[in-house]
Amino acid sequence: MISVDEALSHLFALVTPLEADNVALIKAHGRVLARDVSATRNQPPFAASAMDGYAVNARAIAPGQTFDVIGEAAAGHAWAGTVGASQAVRIFTGAPLPEGTDHVIIQENVTRTGDTITLDDSANDTAYVRPAGADFKMGDTIRAPRLLTPSDIALLASMNIATVPVTRRPIVAIIATGDELVQPGEAPGPDQIIASNSYGLAALINQLGATARLLPIARDNRASLALAFDLAADADLIVTIGGASVGDHDLVGDVAADKGMDRSFYKVAMRPGKPLMAGQLGDATMIGLPGNPVSAMVCGHVFLAPVIRKMLGMGEQPAPRENHPLAKAVPANGPREHYMRAHLGPAGVTIFDRQDSALLTVLADANCLAVRPINDPARPSGDHIAIVRL
Repeated sequence: MISVDEALSHLFALVTPLEADNVALIKAHGRVLARDVSATRNQPPFAASAMDGYAVNARAIAPGQTFDVIGEAAAGHAWAGTVGASQAVRIFTGAPLPEGTDHVIIQENVTRTGDTITLDDSANDTAYVRPAGADFKMGDTIRAPRLLTPSDIALLASMNIATVPVTRRPIVAIIATGDELVQPGEAPGPDQIIASNSYGLAALINQLGATARLLPIARDNRASLALAFDLAADADLIVTIGGASVGDHDLVGDVAADKGMDRSFYKVAMRPGKPLMAGQLGDATMIGLPGNPVSAMVCGHVFLAPVIRKMLGMGEQPAPRENHPLAKAVPANGPREHYMRAHLGPAGVTIFDRQDSALLTVLADANCLAVRPINDPARPSGDHIAIVRL
């Protein structure tokens, strides 16, 4: 068996970032920026008013000073002309400042009679002007890689970038294996169960920015498994669920070898998830996950997520960890790194008593995995423990 860190290192060595696609800005949210992009204009492109008021020359400002109002400027409707020292232009938020002005007196600080305004006794020393290029300037750059958020999309739009270079979404083929499985909605036989793992993993894969492709359930025979691998041949990543152990019906490794898989490792010193397998199969990376539902999902967070992030160009990083205090004491851990279902709340981390790898209800109640190192001693309440958020 190898450690979790060693397994991740092997997995990272199997994958490289994918090529870039150009997509319309409206479709770029949630994608990973593949190349640096630069602004094609200044923002704002001109000095603009930040408030409704009157544009004047700052040198003429004094308490009680009067100005003749000679025009009006609104957003999208600049006032053309030059403003003299004793003149003002009525201006609204977002409008360009007219030539000859560099200051906006807010409308609350003037009294207007006809076309004349009189300043109050305030200092009026705040300009209320947004300088040209105050937000960004032409050539300012958004650096890749970057997972594009709604705020990023707004920024790209403001930079007048209509087409965005993003990393292609990895295609992840999911092969659930086992004679005992039927699809959700079907009527299981007396000795069958529902194939839940593949749907949970598909949701995780899609959430990570890849594209999950659910293949038909592969039965516990070589012909069915061989057909499933053939159907997955054009994927970037092949994920099998179950059949990777050493029982008489665990044929995934053998059939993958028949198909030419170059195995990288088999078995990891972790709970749950020990019977993990990975290698290269043609142009695809293959990861064989254990069949127990919780084991498969935990391995999805610990291994699949970092692998997909690397394929998206986000670098080689394990699942992010945080340290939080334990809400209650826990006993010593054994000889494998243990990823325990837990809940992080105001009192700290509560590790659930039931950790059986078949219990999806416990996983659904968890919002994190508490990570216990190999042979970690008993921990009292208040001790800090590492967690991976779910």
